[in-house]
Amino acid sequence: MKRFDPIILIAIMMLASCGNHPGNTTSEALDTAALNRIEAESFIQYVKDLSADEFLGRKPFTKGDTLAVTYIAEEFERIGLEPGNGEHYFQAVPMVEIMSTPTTPLTFSKGNSQFSLDHLDDFVIGSKRLTAQVNVPETDVVFAGFGIVAPEYGWNDYAGLDAKGKTVVVMVNDPGFYDKTLFKGDTMTYYGRWTYKFEEAARQGATGVLIIHDTDAASYGWNVVRSGWAGPQLSLVTPDNGASRAAFEGWLTAEATEKLFELAGGADSLISQAKKPGFKPVELGIKTGISLKNEFRKSASNNVLGKLSGSKYPDEYIIYSAHWDHLGVGEPIDGDSIYNGAIDNASGVAALFELAKAFKGAAVPPERSILFLAVTAEEQGLLGSAYYAANPVYPLGKTVANINIDALSPIGQTSDVAVVGLGQSDMDDYARRAAARQNREVVPGGNPSAGSFFRSDHFNFAKVGVPALYTGSGKNVIDKDSTEVAALQDAFGKRYHDVSDEYDETWDVSGMIADIRLVFDIGYSLSQERTFPKWKTGSEFKAIGDARF
Repeated sequence: MKRFDPIILIAIMMLASCGNHPGNTTSEALDTAALNRIEAESFIQYVKDLSADEFLGRKPFTKGDTLAVTYIAEEFERIGLEPGNGEHYFQAVPMVEIMSTPTTPLTFSKGNSQFSLDHLDDFVIGSKRLTAQVNVPETDVVFAGFGIVAPEYGWNDYAGLDAKGKTVVVMVNDPGFYDKTLFKGDTMTYYGRWTYKFEEAARQGATGVLIIHDTDAASYGWNVVRSGWAGPQLSLVTPDNGASRAAFEGWLTAEATEKLFELAGGADSLISQAKKPGFKPVELGIKTGISLKNEFRKSASNNVLGKLSGSKYPDEYIIYSAHWDHLGVGEPIDGDSIYNGAIDNASGVAALFELAKAFKGAAVPPERSILFLAVTAEEQGLLGSAYYAANPVYPLGKTVANINIDALSPIGQTSDVAVVGLGQSDMDDYARRAAARQNREVVPGGNPSAGSFFRSDHFNFAKVGVPALYTGSGKNVIDKDSTEVAALQDAFGKRYHDVSDEYDETWDVSGMIADIRLVFDIGYSLSQERTFPKWKTGSEFKAIGDARF
């Protein structure tokens, strides 16, 4: 069966539906002109440029930061976008870089027995407190299950525990990962995210918090944790300079945790108990302590903003976002220490450029304004998008939607489109219409049990009520058999947060281009309308979304 070029399909379908939106006078010339501006050749060059060794892995607060944001701003200007923040393309994001180095071993002791762990091999650790030295000579260790307090689910892992002065050890993910009748079953809630575990431990007054790593429950291996924690950590600057956080935060390997439970006297059975309702925290009779040397500096990285003003409603905004940062220079692997981040997320920023070219090339311009937002410090905890959401350049009540692009798939065109968090908002319906115009279908995306909805920058827009869409390529790859697809998925999966995440000739960018054209279609449709998409009934973001207006 013959497959039509997605450009032609979209053009035909847009023409057929042009009467659905008031004021929409689109034409075949418009569709072809705009969509043809999204090109594989220029996309690949953008990816190569942004992931080149010269950009040093694009880590905030490094030379790579300066090179990356300068490149992005200059390209926005070259394409013809206006500065997105008044007279400037930059929004400064005040952050602090903290390098925490253990000066003593992490040791666990019970009576006359004890063991010590090796930094990075067995544990990672750091502190958000802006003090030169963090000394915790001795604390009691408590196993606090998942470390969750969720009244709406009838769950409290801290029930009856005074955590002040203690170190809590907690599990990653949430109970639904193990029992589909609990929480949201296969779909991880925010309670399962590692960021929540640290936040809740701090609210409970814990001195320290250590998360037990599990590859399946976390959805990534220890190598990802290690590479992410091996160098300096970034945080947004807080008024109390981190004093409200636990003195130390970190992770333990599964093997290190086994040693811990053995020392506690066979307490590994507690893991099974913690997965069931009614679990209460357990004192392990173990003490631990650590001393950390902190080196820190306050500075600012930048979000980069380019704007195309709407022809009729310039005070209403559709935001396309992608994070420009990656992990920088880290531990060498086979002699290579630069984490180039080609897929994650030079591909997303390259997509912003292609989208900007398409909107600029539209014969009938968008009636609403389009903001192209390249955010910083996603890898450090979605910090750039969090800062924008808390300090929006444009009113949230006038922000129509966010369309986020993160780590496009290089394995070819798919017959399906994956929407992460399917069922949350009306943005699903826009995605379905755009997918149908490419002869594709929408399916649930990401790994719901890994909390994919909370792991990219769209989440910070959702938290403030802006309907947010995060799509991926799907799994049904056209013209490749299942064996080849599985091999490609495995090969590219191993590049995640690895020095091997570079552009090479094994990339098939046809699916990337199709996906960029799809999100263009979605944004363009929104730009010609007067309605604002809404959160669906049952979404945890509906109340705050409705309150924006």
